[in-house]
Amino acid sequence: MIQNSQQITEKMNSAEETKRQLAFMERAGDYVEKLAKELGRRPTCCVTTFGCQMNARDSEKLSGILEKVGYELTDDEDADFVIYNTCTVRDNANQRVYGRLGHLNSLKKKNPHKKIALCGCMMQEPSVIEKIKKSYRFVDLIFGTHNIYKFAELLTAMFESDSMIIDIWQDTDQIVEDLPVERKYPFKSGINIMFGCNNFCSYCIVPYVRGRERSRNPKDIIKEIEALVADGVVEIMLLGQNVNSYGKNLEEPMTFAQLLREVEKIEGLERIRFMTSHPKDLSDELIQVMKESKKICRHLHLPLQSGSTRILEKMNRRYTKEQYLALAEKIRREIPDIAITTDIIVGFPGETPEDVDETIDVVKRVQYDNAFTFIYSKRTGTPAAAMEQVPEETVKEGFDRLLKVVQDTARERVELLQGQTLEALVEGVNEQDDSLLTGRLSNNTIVHFKGEKELIGKIIPVYLKECHGFYYLGELV
Repeated sequence: MIQNSQQITEKMNSAEETKRQLAFMERAGDYVEKLAKELGRRPTCCVTTFGCQMNARDSEKLSGILEKVGYELTDDEDADFVIYNTCTVRDNANQRVYGRLGHLNSLKKKNPHKKIALCGCMMQEPSVIEKIKKSYRFVDLIFGTHNIYKFAELLTAMFESDSMIIDIWQDTDQIVEDLPVERKYPFKSGINIMFGCNNFCSYCIVPYVRGRERSRNPKDIIKEIEALVADGVVEIMLLGQNVNSYGKNLEEPMTFAQLLREVEKIEGLERIRFMTSHPKDLSDELIQVMKESKKICRHLHLPLQSGSTRILEKMNRRYTKEQYLALAEKIRREIPDIAITTDIIVGFPGETPEDVDETIDVVKRVQYDNAFTFIYSKRTGTPAAAMEQVPEETVKEGFDRLLKVVQDTARERVELLQGQTLEALVEGVNEQDDSLLTGRLSNNTIVHFKGEKELIGKIIPVYLKECHGFYYLGELV
């Protein structure tokens, strides 16, 4: 594929920025080394992640840079440097961060070397920055979602300043990905294929804090995945707020389905997942690619939010109940072994018990393998926050009714797998019983079974012996 002048310029700018940040890593490394001499040990750092898979991927980048400059990673917030990578989807997510900051302040008073940084979506809100400046003056560094690649530079600035460093951008076209990353799992990884969102659902703050959609160059995505596969990764998850709209803003437009075809060609890559799909953009081409693929996992997360066309319109979701049902029916028909999961909100402004009935009807007809049900949370700064809210008791009654149907339906779907032998990616030792390993099927179902730790990171056949609601106890074949 011939690269046009814009792509070449973007690549040059990205390469130049990468070079700059690597130079800042060296400078930050000098400060960390100096601190190590003062402490008589290697300084520790703790990155705490709130929110979605994209935040988790960003935290891996932060951890990679921190390790590169000399910090020792730990899960203990008593560390010398603590970073909160924040989420702001719901107001209570913000409150959790404020509550945890109070605890960090008490730890900082005992450790004069301790540094505290805040980043992520919550930091893109001007009211949050004002509150932190006023009430949490002990925070050392604040940055947002658009300039996370500048972390080494900001780290250096933090060491060189006695005052709070604040670096927030409202928007950017810059994408810089070629920096150190410390992955949580050696055998699987998330890959950002795009940033931002153009949908403006009336309940959602994400487009305001993540900015407009920006797609990464496909060649850069392929190159990054190839490097990960060479490093032992067998499963990747392509990440974006709405992956179905990938490629629309590229100089040479490319559909998400076309990108998947290119990713599938990578030798050594065994599994491909992606999150999240918006129903209004899910194409016949994508369904066909998934149907024909040997690597794309048999799992599709397709957020419904509501089964009522009236509420969907108020949510600005841009599809009707009938359109969603037709799409789900087509997916089930073309890919019979696929697991469909969803997100549902109960208690959106103006919702009635009859609207909840419509949602329950969709759950029964689609037969979701799992559904994440949420009670509507009023989000300051969104259009829905100004709408008339539903009484709490009405919301709870609707939520309980829906939840029962969701759980019953999902249990029935999972039970259909009993007695089959399917391949599972072994992800680790079971957290409750260390005599068991935990694996994940292509359709995202969890299975626990006895096996040696050497199997972690491998894809192996497992007999699904006993269904326990939403997971299986299995046996190695």
